[in-house]
Amino acid sequence: MNQIIAQANGMSTAGGIRSWQPNELDLRRIERMLQKRARYLYVVPRVEMTASGYLIQSPCCSRNIDAEGGMVDIALLEYDAGLGVWKLFRKDHTEGGWEFFMLERSLQVLMDCINRDTARLFWQ
Repeated sequence: MNQIIAQANGMSTAGGIRSWQPNELDLRRIERMLQKRARYLYVVPRVEMTASGYLIQSPCCSRNIDAEGGMVDIALLEYDAGLGVWKLFRKDHTEGGWEFFMLERSLQVLMDCINRDTARLFWQ
């Protein structure tokens, strides 16, 4: 019954558990947290809601992925309401798919990982 109510209210469900993700508040939080990133400070990343989280994209300044400097996928954040954790994925541009990176209860910890990115796994 909760799943039906959640779907009627536009909320996604995971195993019948209500998920408040994605939402405007966390979308804005992610946008603000991205301002603290260490790489590509001179471009404006884009954050979009997905069915269960958020997609972060950015213009490709390095031209390593897109020679034209177009928008490229940086990270995918998905909330698993059943486990109460965030899942972070990085884009494998060679294979063209998403690669699981880590689980975390805190959105802030995931964003710190994306923002530091010392190994250039996200901001390529």
